[in-house]
Amino acid sequence: MEGFSLSHVLPTGRRLGISMMLALGTSLSALGGSPAFAQQGQASIPSIHLDIPRQPLSAALQAFSRRTGIQVVYTASVDVGIISPGISGDFDAMSALSRLLSGTGVTFRQSGKGAVVLTKAAANITLGPVRVGGTITQQDPTGPGVGYVATTTMSGTKTDTPITEIPNSIYVVTKQLMQDQQPQNVAEALRYTPGVYSEMYGNNQDGGGIAGTNSGIMQRGFTTKSFVDGLQLNSASSGETAFIERIEAVNGPSSVMYGQTNPGGIIGISLKKPTSTPLHQVSVGFGSWGRYEATVDVSDKITKSGNVRYRVAAIGVSSGTQVDHIDYHRVGVLPSITWDIDPKTSLTLLGMYMYTPGNGTNYLQYPTCGTLIQNENCRRIPRNTFTGYKSFNEQGSKEAMFEYMFKHDFNKYISFSQTFRYENSHSETNDVYSRIGVTNSEVGVMPWSINGRSETIGLDSRIYGKFSTGAVKHTWIVGSDFRQLEYTQNALYDYTQTYTQNLYNPTTNTPVCVNIHSSACTVYGSVGPYNYFQEGVYFQDQIKWKGLSVLLGGREDWVNYGKYRYSVNNDNSTHTITYSKQNNTLQPQHAFTWRAGVIYNTKFGLSPYFSYSTSFVPQAGSTDYLGKPFSPLTGKQMEAGLKYKVPNKNILLTASAFRIDEDHYLISDLEHSGFSSDVGKIRSQGFEVSANANITKDLRLVASYTYTDIRFAKTNQTAKRVDIYGNSYGDAVSETGKFVPYIPRNMFSVFADYTIPASIAKGLGINWGMRYVGSTYVDNVESFKTPSYILFDIGAHYDFGQAVPALKGLKAQLAVSNLTNKYYITSCGTAFCYTGQGRRLYGNLTYNW
Repeated sequence: MEGFSLSHVLPTGRRLGISMMLALGTSLSALGGSPAFAQQGQASIPSIHLDIPRQPLSAALQAFSRRTGIQVVYTASVDVGIISPGISGDFDAMSALSRLLSGTGVTFRQSGKGAVVLTKAAANITLGPVRVGGTITQQDPTGPGVGYVATTTMSGTKTDTPITEIPNSIYVVTKQLMQDQQPQNVAEALRYTPGVYSEMYGNNQDGGGIAGTNSGIMQRGFTTKSFVDGLQLNSASSGETAFIERIEAVNGPSSVMYGQTNPGGIIGISLKKPTSTPLHQVSVGFGSWGRYEATVDVSDKITKSGNVRYRVAAIGVSSGTQVDHIDYHRVGVLPSITWDIDPKTSLTLLGMYMYTPGNGTNYLQYPTCGTLIQNENCRRIPRNTFTGYKSFNEQGSKEAMFEYMFKHDFNKYISFSQTFRYENSHSETNDVYSRIGVTNSEVGVMPWSINGRSETIGLDSRIYGKFSTGAVKHTWIVGSDFRQLEYTQNALYDYTQTYTQNLYNPTTNTPVCVNIHSSACTVYGSVGPYNYFQEGVYFQDQIKWKGLSVLLGGREDWVNYGKYRYSVNNDNSTHTITYSKQNNTLQPQHAFTWRAGVIYNTKFGLSPYFSYSTSFVPQAGSTDYLGKPFSPLTGKQMEAGLKYKVPNKNILLTASAFRIDEDHYLISDLEHSGFSSDVGKIRSQGFEVSANANITKDLRLVASYTYTDIRFAKTNQTAKRVDIYGNSYGDAVSETGKFVPYIPRNMFSVFADYTIPASIAKGLGINWGMRYVGSTYVDNVESFKTPSYILFDIGAHYDFGQAVPALKGLKAQLAVSNLTNKYYITSCGTAFCYTGQGRRLYGNLTYNW
């Protein structure tokens, strides 16, 4: 047996003088990686239990050395003001050291003499996973990720779990990817995500990033919802990218963890919170259509020890849009504070206020004539065409939010965490929307005025922990969550005359009449108060034996509705419809959902998996034209796939195949305007392939292909086909077996960023992306298609500090989407179409210190 001694130099230069004899076949293999040490897999790596609380780095390293006998070398400047996140659990020595350094900006290397030396990581690089002895340390599951790769998640299981141990599809949009692409809302950030069609409404999509309901974002062919820090919400904080640390698409049913969600999946969003290492960043930006933007992101410690830390993110932006007279203006701030009360207890408080006097939303659709159809009788309608009225063109909102996140570890087996959020939102809209086509050059429009208010309270409490039964390890969680929503809306429509607009020469100064105090104007669609309460109890066990992981979970949901008033005023006669429990039109609903899955992690990085899961969404707030409530949406999915984490590389490859069945799917009732019809069962099946890769320190890449075949599987609905001009023909045909409209069958995307070698152009990097979206059908009987399209994105970044040391921390970024300025259609109905976004440029200067 041979031995060695590692030296740990304290900031004062004093040596600890601790040494130990380590067997080459065991502890030397724990150091791994270098040819000087034993090769991976030759011997098992010894584990030791460590319980080192969050504290200054020097103290954490001393505790590490006392417990393991390993000595660490570092200079006095390395640990100045740095706080270690601490560690608790069973780890081999080097994995434990990597975790102690996680998020500190400090990394380590192994010298030829067998010493472990600490150094500060390069500027602007987040310390990523370090491979040691065949294991990989975990990243922060709610943090920014490393480059284009995130290896762990909270969204999939509500526990800190590697993505390769979860038997379903999870894709992460990292902070670095958002920085390189410069998306201005969540929909744009999801453009390169497998299984997600994020811009179905194209230029009609919300330009201000208010994605609480994710209107227009589809997962595996179904509408989706946002969950921010694990709770569903309605406010704009879920869509403001300046406040977001990362975005995750959890594809497939997620009802077990999140309650009432469609079977396509959920969008998980993590807001910015205080960081362990100081962060100071300001930026100013500019872009197309007169966009000017300023952001601030500052995080630092309040107390000397760093147990109390703060972070403030803020944005101010003013911009036009590609549509004339529709603007986007916003100011917002997201302050937060974290208090590590003791080594086992922490509390994080967040607040948000956002004022958006112009949300950039375009409610205007253009007729198929002039968009989908372009000929001498249907000239192309310019994308900047505004068919509203300048005197009646206001869209704004105010949102406020308070959130707390509490965590306490009772011991190494049991922990408790709780997240609470209160939101208050107020929105006002005075605008017009497209109504009917009149001629090839004119469109009917309807002025409307909407005033809406909502209050939401959400709470998620859970007890969780780990234990072992022999060689079998369990990660368990039991929790309960609830959400209460109260919503009131008044909608006013001007029926005093028929408004039309010329699409090629619109008259934008016509006065309109929308006034609740005027008898000449019609009140239509007043809603509220609308009360909704949802509660669920869930459990989950992640069972691990060697490389095999089994996931089991279940949930019971209860939904209750209060009285729901819906007022209609037609022909000067008011009718008020009241839905309530008493008349059985708002019946309480409940359901049990469950999931089970298995995944096997091989030693060479490949992880095959299979899972089955179910979903539940109540529809008690919707009725058919006879007032009969609809049955809940219920879904089920089978999914099989492969995940491959390339050994010793930050490369994650995934492939999955799925089949989803959902019952009681609703569509618009074509015979009774304003009502829905239950079409029965629909089936979505397909597959997804993706790659997230930090190929080298200078080359990053994401790529994906999605195939989605979604059809009406079983229905008694029929409809007539229409031609491209909207004229019906022939006999009614069954919708069974027909494709669900608006969903592309094929999507492909690739995006890569490359930092050019310093010998050629010091500090310069470039990126390039391509997005392909396949054709979609316009109705339920496949009358005709909206064509496919390909878009190109490019960008560049320049680090001034690489060339001029005095400018260290200053960086320029440029992003151009739809480089060729292609005119394309994102989706169409039988009469109207949504046009896509034209070429958009955005650049900024960012300074970090």
